[in-house]
Amino acid sequence: MLLTDWNHILDNILPDESNEAYISDIFVRFLINALGFNQQEHLSQFKTGNGKVDFAARKNVDSDIFTLSKINPYLLIEVKAPATSLGAKINLSEGTPQYIQTREQIKRYLLDSNCNTSQWGIITNSVHIQLFRRHGKVVFPATPSILIKKDNINAIVSHVKHLIDNPPKALTVCVYNNKGGVGKTTTTANLAATLAQQGKQVLVIDFDPQQGDLTKSLGLEVRKVSLSDCLSDRNLNIHDTIQPFTVKFKSGKSLQFDVIPADAKLGNFTEQDLATRIEKGSARLKDALKAFVYEYDYIFIDCPTNWMFFSQSSLYACDVVLIPTKHNNLASLDNAAKVIKELVPKVKAARQDGRPIALPIFFNGENITLPQLKIANQEIASIITREIKASNFNLLPYFYPKYIKADNNTKIFSLPSYAIVAGAAFARIPAAFKDSTAAKYYLELAKEYFV
Repeated sequence: MLLTDWNHILDNILPDESNEAYISDIFVRFLINALGFNQQEHLSQFKTGNGKVDFAARKNVDSDIFTLSKINPYLLIEVKAPATSLGAKINLSEGTPQYIQTREQIKRYLLDSNCNTSQWGIITNSVHIQLFRRHGKVVFPATPSILIKKDNINAIVSHVKHLIDNPPKALTVCVYNNKGGVGKTTTTANLAATLAQQGKQVLVIDFDPQQGDLTKSLGLEVRKVSLSDCLSDRNLNIHDTIQPFTVKFKSGKSLQFDVIPADAKLGNFTEQDLATRIEKGSARLKDALKAFVYEYDYIFIDCPTNWMFFSQSSLYACDVVLIPTKHNNLASLDNAAKVIKELVPKVKAARQDGRPIALPIFFNGENITLPQLKIANQEIASIITREIKASNFNLLPYFYPKYIKADNNTKIFSLPSYAIVAGAAFARIPAAFKDSTAAKYYLELAKEYFV
């Protein structure tokens, strides 16, 4: 699309007079064409299984013409007008009520039954535009919500087209809570094992050099080329840091996931040393992991609790943050709120690409009695109320993701206590690889969040 064409299109959009149908015709149809989809490769009012999304698009494959088969959409687009019929602005900048509503709408469509093949979603009203990525059950921003101007529209379209034409394979997950003792390392190892059992290609990074518990629990050691070497020297091949962790079963079957072991050398450096030695500081790990995003299905990062270089780097490098908590550790709930409300937005502001996002919390590895659950819910209610009063930040979707006012659904996913999970570290093998009950529990966790 030529710049002059976009200038003409934008000049003809009058915010107070342009309704949704007009925006669809004068802006979105040209956008779809600029993204590389022809007239036979996009449909309007596509049935998602739970409503209709304004547009769906997919490249034709041989004789499978999308406008005829109307199946397997790749890109969904939800369109809004710049203003209501009464003249009130429809503001799709991040954090506004209209934005939150539209964001949740595109997420629902992307996860609906008729859209299992969808990988991308766009929301736009011709004033703002944002691209979302779907990976399994996770929908997360691929760009921030961008204000459209004549001098940036070509760059926006070019960037969005590049992303949807070259989708990364991996979802990068940081397992983190600002409180220790919640089972971050155990969760990381067993999720990696579980997803490997599901046929996924998984890479795990132990980025806790002072403890290195994940590395020790798998009986691994640092290779000749270490992660610290690669972070400080861009000429080294980060693939040389990887060690495969393989388990062979009596049946003859073997399963594997890859690991970048903890590097004790990093743990000897002060924060000032790390800032001096590693170019770009806490942003460097994200750059280093770019080599893997087209190779693996999942990349998990295990990091320390303290909000310093290693945890900051881990959140900066990830797409989503998975937050284990304990129902009987009220400090873990309070610190989960801190991660969601303070730390994730801080990193998101630094990255300026819409990521990372926090996933809802879960209770990790404890059996819960009804009286204990009542106390935990009271504490959560107190935290939610406190943060709404303090800054109007709504934590409800992060603590109670299935909450519906009508039925007061306060269910939080809970991973049961199971003794063999903790003891598996002595066997140097994740419990999900050696015990069917543990495997079942972690598969339920994986299904809750990822697959």
